Amino acid sequence: MKKQSIEKSALLVIDVQDSFKAGSRWERRGNLAFERNVGAMVDAYREAQLPVFFVMHTDEDDAFQKTSPYFRIMDFLTRSDDEPLLIKNTRNSFTSTDLQKRLDDLGVTRVVITGIQCEQCCETTTRVAADLGYDADFVTEATQTFPIVNSENGDELTTAEIFRRTEFVLRNRFARIARVSDIVKELAEAGTTSNR
Repeated sequence: MKKQSIEKSALLVIDVQDSFKAGSRWERRGNLAFERNVGAMVDAYREAQLPVFFVMHTDEDDAFQKTSPYFRIMDFLTRSDDEPLLIKNTRNSFTSTDLQKRLDDLGVTRVVITGIQCEQCCETTTRVAADLGYDADFVTEATQTFPIVNSENGDELTTAEIFRRTEFVLRNRFARIARVSDIVKELAEAGTTSNR
């Protein structure tokens, strides 16, 4: 896959909201370094003065309704006033928001994906982004997920299996699988180059 310049990229922070902490689901999360990794990505994008978009999901589930006390960004993150907050009611971040217009207005050709859930809203956003022509980096270690139980037979997919499967289906088709350290290094090198 041809890699667009990191300077033409935007960071998408998808559904990092307290809605996922309602009930007991959060106790079974798979990525214990999630907060640190997402925080590092946000800090690196701010340092590079590149766009950061926050997206939140709303639906009929109690904790995801706009009136719920859980409907807020997780407190390990603080959104700056100049960082857009988009509210979606679809699994991808494009269809029910004006994200595409905002990205295009900024000349963004590459998106870097982080957030919750890895195999749902993050993966779906990545697939749609690729179909719309954006270059995509999927930062698995800056995503979160939970075990999935098959309601028909009780079989369960572990979080490790979900992360692995998601990387398999996205890699070289819809996205590059990226590490936090790789993106942070690329941002730092671009900043050094542009300051010469």
